[in-house]
Amino acid sequence: MDLPETGCLMRIFIGESDHYEGKPLHEWIVLKARAQGLAGATVLRGMMGFGPNSRIYTNKIMRLSEDLPLIVEIIDTHDKLENFLTLVEPAVGDGLITMEKAYIKLYRSKSAAKAK
Repeated sequence: MDLPETGCLMRIFIGESDHYEGKPLHEWIVLKARAQGLAGATVLRGMMGFGPNSRIYTNKIMRLSEDLPLIVEIIDTHDKLENFLTLVEPAVGDGLITMEKAYIKLYRSKSAAKAK
């Protein structure tokens, strides 16, 4: 798959305890991104954060550590991510979704390079 030099980065901010269709929400999002043929996705686990309710989530307090913040980052073209947003938006209850321009400098697979 080739990506244009100017792509798009979607970030989905959710909680670790969020679920959708019987799966952890972050897992559901990544699997849907792959099924949609998007270029790539990564899940990042935060050590501390807060959202619209201003409640602090941190791994320092045992009772709050069950819902640490997660960020799902997905890269592709703006059009493909806009289409993906229509699929993902209903699944995100509490959270935030952002999109920003991304300048793609390298996107390749070692196995694809060996096949050439």
